Amino acid sequence: MDWHIFAQQLVNGLVLGSIYGLIAIGYTMVYGIIGMINFAHGDIYMVSAYLTAIFLAILTMLGVTAVSVPLALVVVMLLTIMFTALYGWTVERVAYRPLRGSTRLAPLISAIGMSLVLQNYVQISQGARNQGIPSLIEGTLRVGGESAYVQITTVQLLIVVVSFVAMGILTYIIHKTSLGRQCRATQQDRKMANILGINTDRVISMVFLIGAAMAAIAGALVSFNYGSFDFYIGFVTGIKAFTAAVLGGIGSLPGAMLGGLILGLSESLFSGLINTDYKDVFAFALLVLVLIFRPSGLLGKPEVEKV
Repeated sequence: MDWHIFAQQLVNGLVLGSIYGLIAIGYTMVYGIIGMINFAHGDIYMVSAYLTAIFLAILTMLGVTAVSVPLALVVVMLLTIMFTALYGWTVERVAYRPLRGSTRLAPLISAIGMSLVLQNYVQISQGARNQGIPSLIEGTLRVGGESAYVQITTVQLLIVVVSFVAMGILTYIIHKTSLGRQCRATQQDRKMANILGINTDRVISMVFLIGAAMAAIAGALVSFNYGSFDFYIGFVTGIKAFTAAVLGGIGSLPGAMLGGLILGLSESLFSGLINTDYKDVFAFALLVLVLIFRPSGLLGKPEVEKV
């Protein structure tokens, strides 16, 4: 096996894993706060891809892209994060808050319903055909000789850098800010947090907003990289990001990113070195093995029964 093939698959896996990790953060934050899985989160990611295309088209018509492409991309990213966060807030208000005192199964069914609503909403409003945006970020970095080299595009490098920067900022917020302390208190004991004067409803809404913002970053970056998407991309990517969250330890922020990187690297290496058709089988088999020997995930902590 040539070194450059192996190295190229590592690069591809790192890029893919960074995307999985960003989306997995949304799953793990919601589970950490309310102990439930937001099954509409993958479709929030899908919505962000469409919002990216819409805002980019608007700025193109206004002539912003002709003046400065970097400025246009930054504005598109910020607008996508803001509007996608509103979608996340809406999911929490519609699918979770009214059913918070109900059985644990009711909000899950409601979230699945929201997932279907978002899919059909986008399909009806934007059409069922594949959508695309032009490639605005050019440039490729090559390492190696003329015949054996490893390359990473500017967009791929941007994905990795932005993913780790976003993860770092979120880690700082959770561990060093008042909002982070409120999140940790709500996670440990919601009733006691309410008694201490913490508005747990606001904290839970903020968690949904932050998770949706992370999905928006992933959706915008993937759109810049691949340039095409449809209304169904949220299902497959969401399932894989959820797998990454479970693999790393659901409820753990570092675990979500670690799980995403492991899943992305395993998929890329298996598809590039063995067989593309069975890359998903290998990824899920890896998850099963990890859960057999470490049920709480790689960085997750076993749940303690409160008595």
